[in-house]
Amino acid sequence: MEITVRGFANGGRIPQKFTCDGDNVSPEIIIEGVPSEAKSLVLIMDDPDAPGGLFTHWIAYGMPPDTKLIEQGAGNGSTFKSCINDFGKHGYGGPCPPPGKPHRYNFTLYALDTERLDAGNGRKGIDSAMQGRIIETAGYSGIYSR
Repeated sequence: MEITVRGFANGGRIPQKFTCDGDNVSPEIIIEGVPSEAKSLVLIMDDPDAPGGLFTHWIAYGMPPDTKLIEQGAGNGSTFKSCINDFGKHGYGGPCPPPGKPHRYNFTLYALDTERLDAGNGRKGIDSAMQGRIIETAGYSGIYSR
């Protein structure tokens, strides 16, 4: 399984339009090679370098396993549901680090063995719901600094 985030190279600098300093829209994401036994997909974007520890920017879940593309600016209700991110909102919240060193932003796609997922509210809920259900993962990352 593989994901590609359009607009920047894996490990490269995230363009401003995908951040709080720009349009704060989610980037286009291409999904390939989902295992045939997958019943749904989850995408999580987080920042492991946040001052308070891991900060979750986006949780998209309930995607059908045949999803090939998440369009730029996709929101809750397009082809997936969203959990509350660490900004306290549903949907995408772009990189918005404090001034200083670059932060890493990880996009992780999870293929699950279940269609229905009781995701709860936020990262702890989705992590708990996915426990024991993950078939395969794929990742992509970018960096951003102010």
